[in-house]
Amino acid sequence: MKKYSHVLICAALAFPGLAQARCENHVPQPKPQNASRDIVGVDLDTIQERGWIEFAVYEDFPPYSFEENGAPAGIDIKIGELIAEDLGVKARFKFVSPDENLEADLRNTLWKGPIVGGAVSNVMLRVPYDSEFTCRVEQVVFTGQYASETIAIAYDEAKYPEDKPVPAYFRFDTVAVENDSIADFYLTSLIGGRGGGDKIHRFPSMAEAMAALQAGEVMAAMGPLAQLEYGAGDGVGVHQPPLPGFAVGKWTIGLGVNFRYRPLSYSVDDAIYAALQDGRIAEIFAGYGLTHLPPER
Repeated sequence: MKKYSHVLICAALAFPGLAQARCENHVPQPKPQNASRDIVGVDLDTIQERGWIEFAVYEDFPPYSFEENGAPAGIDIKIGELIAEDLGVKARFKFVSPDENLEADLRNTLWKGPIVGGAVSNVMLRVPYDSEFTCRVEQVVFTGQYASETIAIAYDEAKYPEDKPVPAYFRFDTVAVENDSIADFYLTSLIGGRGGGDKIHRFPSMAEAMAALQAGEVMAAMGPLAQLEYGAGDGVGVHQPPLPGFAVGKWTIGLGVNFRYRPLSYSVDDAIYAALQDGRIAEIFAGYGLTHLPPER
């Protein structure tokens, strides 16, 4: 299953031909119709009165959000907990499956709700921020940018004792990617038509791609830095080489909040800003053995 449901927006960032000028040909979207409060969300006062806040997170998506011994775990879970602590409430998490694209995920989790089980969450974590995209989704406030993500390469150190691999190597060397991911699109575009397409090994998830690298089935793997670092074991190195043809190989990750609840979005943003300033978010990443790349705020 494709874990990066926002792969299409990130692909637009990476390949400029897919992106449009900011708000070009923008058509306002319909606002949600009147509905009960449990459908369209709740305001900050209600959250604090009831004593808990619910975060939507992607299911089975290590190292960001997953279940471990029956309990929520991962970077995004820890970030949700620190936001809740700052608000003086408890954190609850709803694991959601990715839909066809980010717009559908935001619709299902924040402002309309899915067809089945229509209640929405208060905040959605791991939302990629892009100024053009905000024009198209007026029902969501994009806030609380807490990290950046970038594409990198993990490699078998024994097979690359001197030079670390770069994308051009994969015309001849095997590389693992998550199927239909940004790395898959990129390598297919770069080398797929030049006799190297058979060297790209596609897996249902980045975790399985990294497992193939650890097992010696491939020489390298390409994908988001955090997922590579999380899956890297002994004998596996990770680096960030130049990526020719990538307009943007790095993007910002933040939060989404229903547009009706601006005070909540301000409070969430304040909590994230404070945690960035005092190092708590960097500590969360370090606790999982990962590099924290600060957001480009």
